[in-house]
Amino acid sequence: MNKKKDVLHLIAEQSVMPLYFYPDKGVSIQALKALYKGGVRLVEYTNRGENALENFRELRKVTDKELPGLKLGAGTIKNKIDATEFINEGADFIVSPGMIEEVADVTQDHGLLWVPGCMSATEIIRAEDAGAELVKLFPGSLLGPSYVSAVKEIFPDLMFMPTGGVELNEDNLSAWFRAGVTAVGLGSKVISKEVLVKREYGLIEKAAANALMMVKNIKLKLTPSNG
Repeated sequence: MNKKKDVLHLIAEQSVMPLYFYPDKGVSIQALKALYKGGVRLVEYTNRGENALENFRELRKVTDKELPGLKLGAGTIKNKIDATEFINEGADFIVSPGMIEEVADVTQDHGLLWVPGCMSATEIIRAEDAGAELVKLFPGSLLGPSYVSAVKEIFPDLMFMPTGGVELNEDNLSAWFRAGVTAVGLGSKVISKEVLVKREYGLIEKAAANALMMVKNIKLKLTPSNG
């Protein structure tokens, strides 16, 4: 299985994409370990601060040494320079906040999964034409599950992942998965800034485990019975 397909399979299986950034390298490492303890095997570390690349480099080392099976991606990648730098540091996949063709080209030239952020049908068309297989619907809070239901009919071959505004409760998550999303991106609902500031890593582990279990149960309920 190639790297792109491997990550896509894991996204569909885990169905939750935790994402975060924190300026302190040590806190970022402990947070990653907490997510892993909670059962997470797929994480997006966002490029939202001047220490992001340096921190990512250390997270990659920790992942390779201590966290087998974890796929570590880089998010908020807005240009080909950043894409290249994070790929060179071992990013397993690249996530963008928008539809950025130069990021698509660099990422896919390296055989990696590229996940663009889209809001409109026009952007989704451009993303599909550029080779996207999974689209991040951002911000999810403005679009809502009904938007997914509508675009799924137009883009039956694409997978969708709303990010931003997804709530960590059964009603909200059920609505998204009933609409046909493959996964949801979860930032502060799993790994809040307050928890990071207070170094409450046990809460991160608990929130991650809870999110995974909640989504697993929702998907089971939505799976048609063979009996």
